[in-house]
Amino acid sequence: MIVCKFGGSSLADAKQMAKVKEILSSDERRRIAVVSAPGKRTADDDKVTDMLYECNRMAQQSRSCRPVFDKIAKRFIEIAKELKFDSVKLTAALDEVRQKIDAGQGTDYAASRGEYLSAHVMAAYLGWEFVDSADYIVINSDGTVNPLSYERLASRLSAEGHYVIPGFYGATPEGVIKTFSRGGSDITGAIAARAAGAELYENWTDVSGMYAADPRIVKDAKVISELTYVQVRELSDVGASVFHEEAIAPLVDKEIPINIRNTNDPDAPGTMIKAHCDAGKLIGVSGKDGFSKLKLRKLMMFRRPGMRHALLTMLHLYGVRPSYSLFGIDSIVWFFESSQASDSVLEAMCARLKKDFALDDISVERGFAILGLVGGSMNESTAFIDALTSLRDAGIAIKCVNHGASNTTTLIGVAEEDKAKAVGTIYHALFN
Repeated sequence: MIVCKFGGSSLADAKQMAKVKEILSSDERRRIAVVSAPGKRTADDDKVTDMLYECNRMAQQSRSCRPVFDKIAKRFIEIAKELKFDSVKLTAALDEVRQKIDAGQGTDYAASRGEYLSAHVMAAYLGWEFVDSADYIVINSDGTVNPLSYERLASRLSAEGHYVIPGFYGATPEGVIKTFSRGGSDITGAIAARAAGAELYENWTDVSGMYAADPRIVKDAKVISELTYVQVRELSDVGASVFHEEAIAPLVDKEIPINIRNTNDPDAPGTMIKAHCDAGKLIGVSGKDGFSKLKLRKLMMFRRPGMRHALLTMLHLYGVRPSYSLFGIDSIVWFFESSQASDSVLEAMCARLKKDFALDDISVERGFAILGLVGGSMNESTAFIDALTSLRDAGIAIKCVNHGASNTTTLIGVAEEDKAKAVGTIYHALFN
């Protein structure tokens, strides 16, 4: 059996949904389709999920969401008419969703309804069974998948059946609708693949796989033919957004391969993600901006037991959760997403940290980007030296380097405004 997940661009309108049907019909092993909410039809269009978030905001302000929801309903009805199937049940479902959003059902309920309605449309169009994720997928309070999900969903699926499952959401152990983070339909697809004992998980999107660099930055970037679970997770963590990094977790134990494919070019082989591949191969370079740097220094800092844990606990109280760390003999540098805290919050946090921990120095700087050079056996590779040399020759200042913490990735910090130039420079130096 093959489980197929289709992203928002693959379901944006009736024409795209017809492509999905053709893909599913072309291989009898494709028996489970996990669907996202309809995405943008044009560059200036609205995603259905974004409109649903707006509906929820209106409801929270005690305003009817009808003005915005009517646009959502019109879009779904138009799809149904173009695909030529009865929209009576769809109209009833749309009315129920709008009423529940207006009644204050909550953010997660509203956000999840794009996938819910998309799955109803797709099931009716294909003549397949609709399986509601909320009845089988359990999401813990921290947003992780409860292992009970696999057993529950497996009990619903048969080897001979054909099913459409909405992505992005499940329910809490108490049965309340709960969503994954944005892009979480990838996670739903992985859950379904594990539950069904799939031989392959196909992730259909609007690009022909994962690229060795962002094609918006590097126009001639090549598609990566294969990479490992660890490599795709680390590439995704530093900005490669084709596949949700948390979607790997349900598949690792069972070693179910993932094939990223293009709905608009179904003959392209895409990118295969597996447990193992060529250990010595360079895979790609990616970058993510929007980071701030917190630097702390105290003489004999690490002689005090539990110092690092106590500092992190204090950071968390102010909403700061570091993504990357560097350590010196008496110092710590943490990089965190700048959106986590305003300047005033950071000022208050630094004052308290300095006082409570008697720090010698503490400072925050904004405006950093983190690049990830990803490959196999990076600890034995000298590729990072070539990368650093290329940046130096291009006049790009290197703010930090983390080599050796991962055998898969070397992290390089640069100024935010240098991110695109740095990615392009490393790609052309190492991958051409």
